[in-house]
Amino acid sequence: MAVRAYDLTGRTAFITGAAGGIGRACAVLLAEAGATVHCADRDAQGLHETATLARARGGTAHAHPLDVTDREGLHRAVASCDRLDVMAAVAGIMHSSTVLETRDEDLDRVLDVNFKGVLHACQEAARAMLDRDIRGSIVTMASGAVDTGGAGLLCYGVAKAAVVQLTKTLATELGPHGIRVNAVAPGWIRTPMTSRHETEQQARTEAFMARMSPLGRVGEPEDVAHTVLHLASDASSFTTGQILRPNGGVAMPW
Repeated sequence: MAVRAYDLTGRTAFITGAAGGIGRACAVLLAEAGATVHCADRDAQGLHETATLARARGGTAHAHPLDVTDREGLHRAVASCDRLDVMAAVAGIMHSSTVLETRDEDLDRVLDVNFKGVLHACQEAARAMLDRDIRGSIVTMASGAVDTGGAGLLCYGVAKAAVVQLTKTLATELGPHGIRVNAVAPGWIRTPMTSRHETEQQARTEAFMARMSPLGRVGEPEDVAHTVLHLASDASSFTTGQILRPNGGVAMPW
């Protein structure tokens, strides 16, 4: 019974940001759990590799090369799904600047991807589920940045905080229809986004982040993907409006 609760056979999932990192891990794991996965990302080559990996695990995968800031493209991709049971809005970008150095165009670019891209994905998913009376699951990607201040992370942190508020609001609105909406707020995860520094600096950063965790390590994309699978599945049927934190214990908010 416990294992069957995680079975997604016969369900369809749409994952943005699926060309690598957390998005790829989510697409592959959900496919392995039985879902037909629709993978979206602006990186066409990475998207192809993700779909190939998902199929190698015995899953069914479709690739949709698109940028989440292209609202019409996102609409067409979601509309092409025969049904929609799960939306995992993972796509995001990083930007670093101090508050005093932040330009309007920097903030606008991050908000366009990290907040509006998530908002539009949620809107498309909610409409698709409501139209077919599907009691689905929407999973948004927040960040450990919502739990603490981080120097240089104004744009990123503000956008992720907005995602949390979106999640709670949408969970309230869709709950009466049986649609669940939850957020995942990862800690430091070893992905292309967090591996953008030179090798030596990267090693120092990861060592520092590992020391911050009671578990003594940084996270892997699969750590987050398992949290997304939980939220996508019937195992979390009584969970909505929540923030799950696969962060190694670095933050322990009430």
